Amino acid sequence: MFWTKAAYAAESGGTDHGPQILFSLFGLDVTSETTTMWGIMLLLAIASYLATRNMKRIPSGIQNVMEFAVEGIINLLSGIMGEERAKKYLPLLGSLFLFILISNYSGVLPGAGHTPGLKAPTSNWSVTLGLALVVFMSTQYYGVKERGLKYFKHFFEPLPFMFPLNIIEQMVRPLSLSLRLYGNVFGEEMVVAGLFALVPLIVPLPMMILGLLFGFIQAFVFTLLASIYIAEATEVHHH
Repeated sequence: MFWTKAAYAAESGGTDHGPQILFSLFGLDVTSETTTMWGIMLLLAIASYLATRNMKRIPSGIQNVMEFAVEGIINLLSGIMGEERAKKYLPLLGSLFLFILISNYSGVLPGAGHTPGLKAPTSNWSVTLGLALVVFMSTQYYGVKERGLKYFKHFFEPLPFMFPLNIIEQMVRPLSLSLRLYGNVFGEEMVVAGLFALVPLIVPLPMMILGLLFGFIQAFVFTLLASIYIAEATEVHHH
């Protein structure tokens, strides 16, 4: 996905895949993925502030871009959980989508992957697992909030002895989410590294275009599955 990293990996024999520890903060190691995440969060915060500080009835500029993005995400979620719940859970799901999308795209920047402080966060399993755990905990929280103790009833359906299997299913979901996102991003990097080593003059531009497409697809799939899990947990059955 990220041809600048692939070029460096090809030149260095493909050994630059470990964590890039930059410094320690309060006893914790800060890596390039961490600093890139800080940059992405700052970018989203600034964009949100600029888009909402002087909102107009007829949007223009960054307000227009942000409204377009928000409406697109709401339309996507509405088809899964209805418009009311789509707007209700937009802050979580919309933030996940934008963060993952920009994280994926950060790997396309020149020098990404081998410049200290700049590395696609989603190419690290720790990051994708953390995002998946946020989805898992949010799903359980919203389920209990919307349905009360009745939420736990589904763990014993369709028969009580299914309880262990239902628990395992819930635990597998975050693992599956994290591995799907990490595996696709990291695996794509490895494929590009191999191709770049073979045909360095041809690969970059087409792979950058494919990287933009795949980066969007991965953010879309992650958000889609997260919305399905939350929709299932918050579904209220009327008798």
